[in-house]
Amino acid sequence: MTSRFHWGTFSPWLPLQFTYYQPLKQNSNEFKNKEKHLDTDSESNYHRSHRRCRRTRPERLYLMIMRTITLIIIHCSATPEGRRLDFETCRRDHIRHRGFTDIGYHFYITRDGEIHRGRPLEKVGAHCKNHNRHSIGICYEGGFSADCTPADTRTLMQKGSMLALLRELRLLFPKALIVGHHDLNPVKPCPCFDAVKEYRF
Repeated sequence: MTSRFHWGTFSPWLPLQFTYYQPLKQNSNEFKNKEKHLDTDSESNYHRSHRRCRRTRPERLYLMIMRTITLIIIHCSATPEGRRLDFETCRRDHIRHRGFTDIGYHFYITRDGEIHRGRPLEKVGAHCKNHNRHSIGICYEGGFSADCTPADTRTLMQKGSMLALLRELRLLFPKALIVGHHDLNPVKPCPCFDAVKEYRF
């Protein structure tokens, strides 16, 4: 089973896209040496992504400072089985009815396994009160059974995509804990499965 990714919405090569957002200092020679090393990779997708990155001047890569991330929080959209809540609909709902400037999550996984990019990682999300500043929010479409009771309704495609995404994020933030919304707010059943137990990397 393979996860479905969209170039332009999300790339499976997350470390390549976001490594240089870290507040590190490198001189031009170090950057060139890193490019030379990365060019030895045999994956064609990796090469295509890297060519896009290296067109950016090295000194500009450090203008975006990544937040300190200590939590990766998993949510569900509380959508019953048989109903759809695609990325754009969720985004419009957050803007129109919650007063947000964008969708509150950083990633949204629809039932077909597609991962959609929400807020940029360097932006604070709006998905878990008192924990937004140092966290990344991931939401999957579903979470309620047909009779509107909390249930783990993730499809096999969603599970595969979520696992791949979490592995990439842990490469970027190895000290970040993977938790469910319920673990931080026991009143909420979200994400309707034990995220801490399932993703104990």
